[in-house]
Amino acid sequence: MLVIVCVAIALLLTALPVGLFLKNTKLFMTSPADTESLQKAKSIRLSVCIPARNEAKSIGNSLKHLVESTHSDFEILVMDDNSEDNTAAIVEEWMARSNRIRLLTSAPLPPGWNGKQFACWQLAKEAKNELVMFVDADVRVSPDALTRCIAEQQSKGAPLVSGFPRQITGTWSEKLLIPMMHYVLLCFLPIDRMRASTMPGFAAGCGQLFLANRETYMTMGGHSAIAGSRHDGIQLPRAFRRQGFATDIFDASDIVSCRMYENFAQVQRGLLKNAYEGIANPRLIIPFTVLLLGGTLLPLLLAMVAISKEWPIGSIVILAVLSLASWIPRLVAASKFKQSWFGAWCHPIALVWFVALQWIALIQGLLGIQVTWRGRL
Repeated sequence: MLVIVCVAIALLLTALPVGLFLKNTKLFMTSPADTESLQKAKSIRLSVCIPARNEAKSIGNSLKHLVESTHSDFEILVMDDNSEDNTAAIVEEWMARSNRIRLLTSAPLPPGWNGKQFACWQLAKEAKNELVMFVDADVRVSPDALTRCIAEQQSKGAPLVSGFPRQITGTWSEKLLIPMMHYVLLCFLPIDRMRASTMPGFAAGCGQLFLANRETYMTMGGHSAIAGSRHDGIQLPRAFRRQGFATDIFDASDIVSCRMYENFAQVQRGLLKNAYEGIANPRLIIPFTVLLLGGTLLPLLLAMVAISKEWPIGSIVILAVLSLASWIPRLVAASKFKQSWFGAWCHPIALVWFVALQWIALIQGLLGIQVTWRGRL
């Protein structure tokens, strides 16, 4: 009886994420690239908004890719958020090359606001066009990316869409942990149910790339509705949905790329700073710990126990198959989203590390400890 119960639990915990992942890969698609969709989207006016604090290493390359866009009518607004490096000077150099670029200087950060959210809110108020796109300063776009993102927003009919860029990873810590973004998204979010409702619980997005209808954005309060948040990837779609507006997501890995972090310390701090508003809260952390670890580690551990205890051969075979099946999401994602194969094969290590960071973030949050990022809490 114990053998049957153990195998059944392992089967459930493994089949749930793997099955949902395989289903979601058919729904999480790239933006339209057909001539008709692009022709309609190309004429729509767009404001690209970039919050920039201490982005001297990234902002020049970001602007280089943006000004090479083939989109017909767009402006680029950069908010220098009290940078302590030469971010503003680099933007000014690019302003001399392209009249599409405008440099803005942020007002002092008000109490209760997160720096990025305040910068985005100011940018949106300065934007002139009907659509506003928020991109991080380390994002790189292909020449047709702006048009294709607009085509995606038009095809979905949602006032807010978020694209998930290709995540460039260099160090081993990046290769292990950054792909967990896609793993958690596609293994545990039912995309079909997300699209069928505006329930805040189905909110999802990537803070590296948002495209919004400006009128709707201003009506619901935009980034001012999440003023104190550090995790706009979840909180901005959630704020839209609280007001009854639909949001959607798409795979932007073929038109947009981003390297979020460059070393072990940045990876650790980056994941910790957002975690408390995501999985690392008292309501979610226990069920997600069970789901994340149970679906991969449990069948592997039970398979070893089954062999050592000489369980029936059928149970050993099932547990061995489940152990292999648990790798499917990471291996498929490595191929589909051009992620690290090293990170995919080290998936169990990545999972344990990721879950450990969630618990650390929970404890820090309960103790009121905030992780500094770019010189701010």
